[in-house]
Amino acid sequence: MIAMFFAVSALDSAKETLETFGWNPWLFLSQVISFMIVALLLRKYAYKPILGVLEERRQQISEAQSNAEKIKQQLAEAEQRYQEILSKANVQAQKMIDDARESAAHVAERKQQEAIVAAEQIVTKAREASAIEHEKTMAELKRELGRLVVNTTAKVTGKVLTAEDQRRLQDEASRQMAS
Repeated sequence: MIAMFFAVSALDSAKETLETFGWNPWLFLSQVISFMIVALLLRKYAYKPILGVLEERRQQISEAQSNAEKIKQQLAEAEQRYQEILSKANVQAQKMIDDARESAAHVAERKQQEAIVAAEQIVTKAREASAIEHEKTMAELKRELGRLVVNTTAKVTGKVLTAEDQRRLQDEASRQMAS
């Protein structure tokens, strides 16, 4: 009961306060309805489009950040591929340089061997030619010496030597010259 008493006294006090300020319930109700209509119109024609634009921009920003991350990742992958390709190219270039050096060394060695063989052939031919020339010179010298011995003997002895005597003297001079 006490609760009812307080409720009734609070209601009376509220009525007095409302009458003091000149509160009209029909006017208040019309203002609440007008506010609701304006709120609904604003929500439908102003807030929803603005919220839609804000959501769209948020999605665009999110997509842009996602794309930026993808681009960073692709750039990192491209840089890694570039480094791998560059490394492979350097290895291949070094291999080609090493192969070229090795090939040049083989060619130089082969040319040197060919030059040595050619020089040995030239020396051998020169020795052979020298030996042949020596043989010819010695044969000519023997003939000339034999002729000189025959002529000298013929002049010293004062007689004409027969072909047999000339041959014997030439052979004897050749033997003495050979030893």
